[in-house]
Amino acid sequence: MEVLDVLQLFVFDERLGIALPKLELEWEGYSESDRAAIVTQWEIIRGAIPDRVFLFEREINKKQAELFDEDDFEMSCLLNSDIAELASRINDLHIWYRINQEIETRRHS
Repeated sequence: MEVLDVLQLFVFDERLGIALPKLELEWEGYSESDRAAIVTQWEIIRGAIPDRVFLFEREINKKQAELFDEDDFEMSCLLNSDIAELASRINDLHIWYRINQEIETRRHS
């Protein structure tokens, strides 16, 4: 019986700063022990999500402070765009955080 390398089922997402599941089979296609290993790895990754959200929130607060003092329209638009992108990342992280222990194969990116 082949031993599953669980780490190969997770791919690092640069945008979110965490590894995301990339399952090659339907959930039922994995043995019970493989599913347990996948869930364990996901819980480790999932535990880092609140820290990632916090870092993105700090960046948003910094950019909002910059925006408050910005007089240049183009720079204001750029800052607003950056804030919206960071908020989108936070939203995506919240979605991934809420995924139940039976890891879904659909992608949220």
